[in-house]
Amino acid sequence: MQRFAKSLVCALAAVAALAHSPAAGEDAYPTRPIRLVVGFAAGGSTDIPARYVADKLGALLGQRVIVENKPAAAGMVATRDVLAQPRDGYNLLLCTHFESINSAVYRNVGFQLADLAPISLISKYYYGLALSNAVPADDFGSFVRYAKAHPGEISYGTIGSGSAQEIFARQLERLAGITMTKVPYRGGAPAMQDLLPGRIQFFVSPMLSIIPYHQQKQLKILGVSSAERLAAVADVPTLREQGVDFVRFGWLGVCAGKGTPPHIIELINRHLVTIVASPDYRAMTEKAGSVPASSTPEELRKVIEQTRTEVESTIQEFGLQQDQ
Repeated sequence: MQRFAKSLVCALAAVAALAHSPAAGEDAYPTRPIRLVVGFAAGGSTDIPARYVADKLGALLGQRVIVENKPAAAGMVATRDVLAQPRDGYNLLLCTHFESINSAVYRNVGFQLADLAPISLISKYYYGLALSNAVPADDFGSFVRYAKAHPGEISYGTIGSGSAQEIFARQLERLAGITMTKVPYRGGAPAMQDLLPGRIQFFVSPMLSIIPYHQQKQLKILGVSSAERLAAVADVPTLREQGVDFVRFGWLGVCAGKGTPPHIIELINRHLVTIVASPDYRAMTEKAGSVPASSTPEELRKVIEQTRTEVESTIQEFGLQQDQ
């Protein structure tokens, strides 16, 4: 009887251990390098934090996380690339608010937001109004007066049709009563190459891309889209301070394709939360004028859906919806 009882206890212990242990193969992930696909050019405001996160995530997972830049079609090429691959955790996307915007702008975007498996936010960031030194204006008010006195002479950069840069620039045109000329680019870095020498005059840019040039006085930042001044550029007033009710932010996160095993989503989420909470990441992010932010997958899902809701009315107002 004692032998039976002992055997029964051992059997129950084994069952309990199995119930709390990973299923077969779960503990093997990852066994090869992982891709993190970025839909914008190398060196830009999305690429820099992506490479930091990839490096730290790779160290925590024990496998390389390789950043691949696919800068085309406002990030859609990267999104489609990831969603076309096996949903096994080896193909990740640096998802941004562009996924939400693209799904609202394009009638045939080639994917649905529900196709994404959100993992975690990594940051929120604000936009700055970057102006070429060639334009004699030092604040938003004087810029508006110059633009009204020189109709059609101000050109602004966008990253693809219907991008956040275009939507925000169009909103500012309406608020200020000015008209500018759109010039599309494949990424933020090429736009900056034309802004600095004055080939274009205006660019609504994530702060990360323009703070160094502002500090070196190679361009002017007329205002920031945050509700309060940013510590990294405390000398730059918000647009609200200048009488313009304009508060906007973008975000970065990491997503996979729907159907990626839950234990992989959970593992990567746990590591991303750790990375975002680290002092080094916080310092890097805040220096760039951004805010470090992690989330649960469910919270990121809500952010994705809310972003689409917020841009839909603007897209309709300005007639930005289009076939690809």
